[in-house]
Amino acid sequence: MKYSKLFGKTLRGQQSGSDLISHQLLIRGGFIAESVAGRYYFLPLGWRVHEKIKKIIAEKMNSAGAQEMIAPTLHPLELWAETNRTSTAGFELMQVEDRRGAKFALGGTAEEMFVDLARKMNLSYRDLPFNIYQFSAKFRDELRARGGLLRVREFVMKDAYSFHRDEEDFKKEYEKMAKVYAEIFTACGLDSKKVLADNGYIGGEYCHEFQVESPIGEGRFFVSEDGKYTAHEDVARFKPDEKNLADPEIPLQKIDAPRGNTMEDGVKFHKLPLWQQMKDVMFADENGELILAVIRGDLDVNECKVKKAAGVHTLRPATEDEIRAIGSEPGFICPVGLEKKCKIIGDFSLRTVKNFYGGANEKNRDHIGINPNRDFKCDLEADIAMAFDGAQTEKNGKLIEKTGIEVGNIFQLGYHYSEKMQGAEFIDDDGKSKPFYMGCYGIGLGRTLATIVEIHHDDRGILWPKSVAPFQIFLAPIGKSEEVFEKSEEIHDMLESAGIETLLDDRRGKKFGPGQKFADHELLGIPARITISEKTLAENSVEFVERRNLEKTQKIKLSEIENFVKNWI
Repeated sequence: MKYSKLFGKTLRGQQSGSDLISHQLLIRGGFIAESVAGRYYFLPLGWRVHEKIKKIIAEKMNSAGAQEMIAPTLHPLELWAETNRTSTAGFELMQVEDRRGAKFALGGTAEEMFVDLARKMNLSYRDLPFNIYQFSAKFRDELRARGGLLRVREFVMKDAYSFHRDEEDFKKEYEKMAKVYAEIFTACGLDSKKVLADNGYIGGEYCHEFQVESPIGEGRFFVSEDGKYTAHEDVARFKPDEKNLADPEIPLQKIDAPRGNTMEDGVKFHKLPLWQQMKDVMFADENGELILAVIRGDLDVNECKVKKAAGVHTLRPATEDEIRAIGSEPGFICPVGLEKKCKIIGDFSLRTVKNFYGGANEKNRDHIGINPNRDFKCDLEADIAMAFDGAQTEKNGKLIEKTGIEVGNIFQLGYHYSEKMQGAEFIDDDGKSKPFYMGCYGIGLGRTLATIVEIHHDDRGILWPKSVAPFQIFLAPIGKSEEVFEKSEEIHDMLESAGIETLLDDRRGKKFGPGQKFADHELLGIPARITISEKTLAENSVEFVERRNLEKTQKIKLSEIENFVKNWI
């Protein structure tokens, strides 16, 4: 490929859209271009990288027995209605209507489509298990599309769906996919961690994300000291330390408390530790029903865990009017007296303290000596606490906080979809119809590409791993000699004929001296550069340098270039 003919050239200076290094380098290198917020063109250089990532994924999936197919991009809206995800998907579903009035969803994820396909096939236990996957455009109406390719409204995803006879068979595929995913990301030059996570809008009982550690990552997760437990903040568990359990219970009292309405105000007024204060957070679910989360004062409520425990789809902070409507007061909420007025979910940490203090549901009035079970009853007791760096686990040591970029995920779906979608069944060996047991597995290709850049770059530009680089060799003829450019074309053609992807920077003129060409090579991140000049040609050689080690230049004889590069690759 000749650089002069390449569609998309390098740019200089800060680019708009995002300050993330992946966005800046991909835009400046001519790999992508922004259309509108959250939607990007993949230019030829970027698409070459994208397709190499796709090839790695396909080869690994195929070797594991999965089969590639493609489903329509427009999903009949009635399929999403079957699973009640038209209103509970967790992201704004994008919809269109055709001239016949038929309504469709622009696929954000494709569980319903693949289940619909499977139920149309009249399958028996002999057809199971199978794993089918696709590479297709996905659409999500993100509220804030920022971060370049890391948070977009339209992207290509590899999504796979496996169908099984039972849970035992599914678990084998789940472990196989976990292994395949680790291999995929390693092949892309990424060190990924398998992290226990929340299923969210996908459904099912458990899932794992594949996180790549990065300071710019939106994912917060924890790894235990012994490395045997890794979990996303949404689900991470820990063991709260016991505080004053040896103290005798004191009577419940209501006292005047002219204070502000924050936890810190309570500590200052009562001159008691934060952990002894009861923290009460009032939420409203999607139906407007109130849920009171109660936890030890030095811990934070984990909204994701509250949703899971309550069995609801969405939560929002309750309004002051809603709180007052059930006889309480913002800043002075207390579960004592609120039984049957709202759903009370108590955290396990309530067991670690005696004689809590906190609000009394009246302005400037507090309780002291609050003891759960004696003074109030929880409708539900659950782990609703947010983990933190240094928290103690049951048996794996302390938790260490990490941040990362999510590049893939695997989900146990179980019967979540097959029991909601009528006829999503197979005929078992006893002749009876039984629902499919399912799993699903996703990788965002653009997000993976951007993550590679976030991990592999320096202050000069990108450092593509060989496996995904758009070209292996950047060929730079230097000077004005016609002979140099002719020899460069010969080398280019020779390498291309040998299957070695080569980008020839054939630009000429004062603007395109060695400084410009070398800077462009370094920005583009092509793994190696071959430089040819009048000087090297006189020595019957070229100069070879790796992008990751620009200080080490090697002289290669013209007659040895092809073999040298093949061995290097």
